[in-house]
Amino acid sequence: MKPEISVIVVNLNRRELLGRCLASLWRQTFSNFEVVVVDNGSTDGSMEFLRAISDPRLRIVSLPSNKGFAGGCNAGITVAKGRYIATLNNDAEADQRWLEELAVGIESDESVGMCASKILFSNDRKRIDKAGHLIYRDGLNHGRGSGQPDRGQFDQREEVLFPDAAAALYRREMLEVIGLFDEYFFAYGDDADLGLRGRLAGWKCLYIPTAVVYHVHSATAGEFSPLKAFLIERNRIFVAVKIFPFSLLLISPFFTAVRLAYHAYGSIFMIGSSGQYAAECSHTRLALMMLKAYWSGLKLFPEMWRSRRKIRRFARLTDRDFAALLRRHRISLRALTLGT
Repeated sequence: MKPEISVIVVNLNRRELLGRCLASLWRQTFSNFEVVVVDNGSTDGSMEFLRAISDPRLRIVSLPSNKGFAGGCNAGITVAKGRYIATLNNDAEADQRWLEELAVGIESDESVGMCASKILFSNDRKRIDKAGHLIYRDGLNHGRGSGQPDRGQFDQREEVLFPDAAAALYRREMLEVIGLFDEYFFAYGDDADLGLRGRLAGWKCLYIPTAVVYHVHSATAGEFSPLKAFLIERNRIFVAVKIFPFSLLLISPFFTAVRLAYHAYGSIFMIGSSGQYAAECSHTRLALMMLKAYWSGLKLFPEMWRSRRKIRRFARLTDRDFAALLRRHRISLRALTLGT
């Protein structure tokens, strides 16, 4: 029988976490699914662990080198058989009703192309990691409700901007129109790019509060590593160039300048995410990573602009409507940089 849902799990040297992730999938109340694990060239025995699993729902894709989250997901989606594509991080554990709740959500309306999960921190299961995503005026995205105590404020099924690919469900029909993850991103922001392409094409994203996942968070790249800072900053440039309405793209550098000023303030006084990054590495190293991100973004600008022109071919929202959508799901500067 053809699976209804294909769950894509990308792995790199996280055998122990992968085992917990898969165990949570084998406990799902939804039965018609397959799991496609894409291994990005692990050297920690992950492949031996996977080959020892006899569950017929498991399929393994072994890549010779690390293709990142985007490349790994694409390799899995290419061989997946399901009508819907779920993505689940290898450092996440799904509640037993996760797939069932997502399936009900996406089938509730044919215009729903994506579903977002309620993602809680694994080490603090009463605290929100993400409940969908918000976006800043320069293309940088941030988890909705990130860090907040889970007091029921995100218990309503509602439309959000796009899902976090740590635990998401996508309609294959949508992916056939907008394409897969952009492998230039490698990791971070690739789900923003994919989700915003889907929104521009006219699809909705529905947040399902009963589809719960517990996430270790940045177990592979590190919580506040320089590499993560580089990828996040560079990739938000990609998002803005590829997808933002031209009028918003033109003024986005101004908002970036203001954001960086807030980041500098936060790093000096150890406030918010800026302070957390500063605690992990020096200001000089962070500044160099930012410069490297802008240089990389500049070098790939022609490629991103070509992608922009292709994306416009399947756009269904006008620039005005898309700009209004971004405004409805905007994060404030203080919340983004200082956490207040």
